[in-house]
Amino acid sequence: MNAQELPLEYTSPLTDALAQLASTVEHLGLSSGVHAMLAQPRRELMVSVPLRRDDGSVAVYSGYRVQHNFSRGPAKGGLRYSPAVDIDEVRALAMWMTWKCALVDVPYGGAKGGIAIDPRTHSQAELERVTRRYTSEILPIIGPETDIPAPDMGTNEQTMAWIMDTYSSAKGHTVPGVVTGKPISLGGSLGRASATSRGVSHIALLALASRGLDPSAASAAVQGFGKVGRDAARFMSEAGVAVRAISDVDGAIFNADGINITALSAHVDATGSVSGFAGAEELDPKDVLTADVDLVIPAALEGVITADNADDIRAAIVVEGANGPTTNEADQILNDRGILVVPDILANAGGVVVSYFEWVQANQAYQWRESEVNERLEERMSRAWHSVIAYAGAHGLTYRQAATALSVQRVVEAHELRGLYP
Repeated sequence: MNAQELPLEYTSPLTDALAQLASTVEHLGLSSGVHAMLAQPRRELMVSVPLRRDDGSVAVYSGYRVQHNFSRGPAKGGLRYSPAVDIDEVRALAMWMTWKCALVDVPYGGAKGGIAIDPRTHSQAELERVTRRYTSEILPIIGPETDIPAPDMGTNEQTMAWIMDTYSSAKGHTVPGVVTGKPISLGGSLGRASATSRGVSHIALLALASRGLDPSAASAAVQGFGKVGRDAARFMSEAGVAVRAISDVDGAIFNADGINITALSAHVDATGSVSGFAGAEELDPKDVLTADVDLVIPAALEGVITADNADDIRAAIVVEGANGPTTNEADQILNDRGILVVPDILANAGGVVVSYFEWVQANQAYQWRESEVNERLEERMSRAWHSVIAYAGAHGLTYRQAATALSVQRVVEAHELRGLYP
């Protein structure tokens, strides 16, 4: 996103993350010292990542790994490949990962990594080389007991396989627990690939029920048809929800009667985009978020619901499949309008929940059945949902404020129990 494309009220994800933390610190009555500790990452690493391209030329990319907090356990967080990646984005995402892990009660702190690269303009061989070089650069600070990467935007299970192999080669033995989101044949967990989407759908259905909406009579729009949005749309459709509008990076489509997600998936596999799908009409991508539906799932980038379009949202519920899709200004507008916003640290926590399950399985050298994984995921997501709505009701807070307060409270408790060394 360049300067000309930024909305007038644009604030960076880090600005929003720090503002959310400051509000929570005030609500909980925490000291300035604790606030300072939570606002600052524990460790940051910025690296240059040289790549020999297929034509023999050399390109150099910027890579990052930020470890926000270790109070509750080793750091955990995804690795994204995107031209928009910068250090402030990674800092914000690492902080949100800390709160997310605490909210669903997995024994991790938050981390995040990224390379400022467009994977769509690179060959598979180039992506392997850049991944292995990046891994070698951050190798001193990652590991199954220190920091465990996972897939994110622009990366996948193959990326994790390359990281695991590079790390294992350096250690002299196979270390499957260094990453999660791996291929099943390399120790990945059944159910991991769709875990974030499944968690989003669990929460979306609970949100619909909380507003007295039956799934079979409800409608939805999904922004993003990638790692999260595609399966979220599928799960919602299978639950009876009519998914009327869907967008991806190249376009958007609309069908008032609901889009056939199975047919759309086949079309995307064949063409690479939702555009041109015969079962729906073309739609301006910006109109997906403001479509006439009961539920909107932003599952693409951060900062897409802003003060510029929040007044135009027609859905009664927004379930954040992406990290940080709603700016603080837009959050206030939606709340004032009575629109229920289910925050990212709750809605999309399914991925880290099953990443934790995968890590446990790697430590045990034992694989759980997919039904076990899905049942345990649903139980964790439901428990987190009910704890958030109970806290919000007891303290008169929005769901985002309640989720952040619960999370920060748990992190602070762990920090205080451990004490400050020396």
